[in-house]
Amino acid sequence: MNKYTKIETIYERDMNGTKKLIEGRFRDETVAFLKDCLWVGTEKVDGTNIGVVWDGHRVSFQGRTERAQIPTNLLNKLNELFGGDTNEEIFEQMFGEKDVVLYGEGYGNKIQKVGSLYSDDVSFILFDVYLPESNLWLKRTAVEEIALALGIKAVPVVFNGTLDEAVEFVKCKPLSHIAEKPLVMEGIVCRPYVDVLTRTGERIVVKIKVRDFE
Repeated sequence: MNKYTKIETIYERDMNGTKKLIEGRFRDETVAFLKDCLWVGTEKVDGTNIGVVWDGHRVSFQGRTERAQIPTNLLNKLNELFGGDTNEEIFEQMFGEKDVVLYGEGYGNKIQKVGSLYSDDVSFILFDVYLPESNLWLKRTAVEEIALALGIKAVPVVFNGTLDEAVEFVKCKPLSHIAEKPLVMEGIVCRPYVDVLTRTGERIVVKIKVRDFE
């Protein structure tokens, strides 16, 4: 099972009882070094992490962990979106026999407390694509092209700027671009405009959540 990258919160938390974020005290030294560079933020969807796995021959689905149970209504939707001969041919055309994992969020009715505000139905939205054999994460343009080919949505880009500007953006409690009913975004996920790795080879990705600044 290929687990998705754990996305860290942007700042450290106070250890003296308040548990609040300490603004300006970054958890990662590389993030701190890059804070004034251009970052791209996509909407963080409040749902359940789903991996759509192509093993070179067939499609299967995984949750965040091996023990995670995918809700029946969501599993039915995933089979509708990715099952069948036509989708199999699309995967073959795009990836051949290469292993690939499409990471996204299952969201909608009865998924998390705010699920019904996103939609009365359930669905899947794509945010990353990973090729395990080459340990390669595809660029945003490729993610969008794959989403288009499969007839699914990709998480929208909602922010461009520095990390300080990203924090101010989140503090304004922007509304979701995905939800069908008025809903404040859960937050944003930010990456440097150009992909950067830490000295241990991990991708630089941070999350900034609205509730952390309320």
